Amino acid sequence: MLGKIASAGQNGQFRTPRHIIKLMVEMTAPTPKDVICDPACGTAGFLIAASEHLREHHSGEIYRDEASRRRFNEGTFHGYDFDSTMLRIGSMNMLLHGVENPDIRYKDSLAQADENDAEQYSLILANPPFAGSLDYESTAKDLLQIVKTKKTELLFLTLFLRMLQTGGRAAVIVPDGVLFGSSNAHKALRKILVEDQKLDAVISMPSGVFKPYAGVSTAILFFTKTNSGGTDRVWFYDMQADGFSLDDKRTEQPDKSDLPDILARWQNQALEMGRKRTDKSFLIPKSEIVGNDYDLSINRYKEVEYQAVEHESPQDILQRLTELEAKITEGHEALEAMLG
Repeated sequence: MLGKIASAGQNGQFRTPRHIIKLMVEMTAPTPKDVICDPACGTAGFLIAASEHLREHHSGEIYRDEASRRRFNEGTFHGYDFDSTMLRIGSMNMLLHGVENPDIRYKDSLAQADENDAEQYSLILANPPFAGSLDYESTAKDLLQIVKTKKTELLFLTLFLRMLQTGGRAAVIVPDGVLFGSSNAHKALRKILVEDQKLDAVISMPSGVFKPYAGVSTAILFFTKTNSGGTDRVWFYDMQADGFSLDDKRTEQPDKSDLPDILARWQNQALEMGRKRTDKSFLIPKSEIVGNDYDLSINRYKEVEYQAVEHESPQDILQRLTELEAKITEGHEALEAMLG
């Protein structure tokens, strides 16, 4: 049923593909101690994938006793949205997937400054609406004090930093513009992520991931809230295939997926140290990112290897054309002779 409502909502919402959600959950590896939030939860896809991960890897711990069971069912998952239809579907979806009483409720995350939510969560998984714009009057003042902007994608990133506990981590889908936008707000936010927090990874995704509903180019940002810096080097990955064709049909192509490689390399980053910038993944030192005005687009750092192609000289090509023309004329004359 959820597959049928995969179209874009009127506020710029797009349903995130299940395999992308699963990748983000596996890379952040939730534990029973996590308090997980999606402040733009829609149908609760991220929360469900996180609950499945916990059941698969930590079932003994989450069902150990009555207190652990209650914590899993009532205290672990939090989701907000301002679309009441999505909230109903999200709540039902969670219940059908075995989470009995999650905290799924109505909230306009960007408009309501809620002190109760500050530093409450240890993990945020989200695909917030982008390409949206809010008036300053309808935006929470504490968000504007950090980054003065009307763009929803920047406001949501600022909100996530406020909601995370120190040491908390986030995996967030953002439009490419966040990575290289030249406005003061774009630069200020990237500087905060690199200088004040710990930016862990940028995974560039192909533009067909959200087709047929949108052809927008996106990336996944992984960061940890430290409030004291910690970015030493940032891991970049240039995802070129996600296991489906990148046209409107999105035909399954499991042999063409970069997702297993992304997860394997993320879990063993020691092997990434010697990678060249012509590879799909590589590490970039913080100093270079700072020198590039905090630009996080992979094209700024990726090197393309060009292979020299040797072409025949024009004289040789003309010579071959002359020989071909002579053969054609000869064949033409022979055919005329046969026909009498």
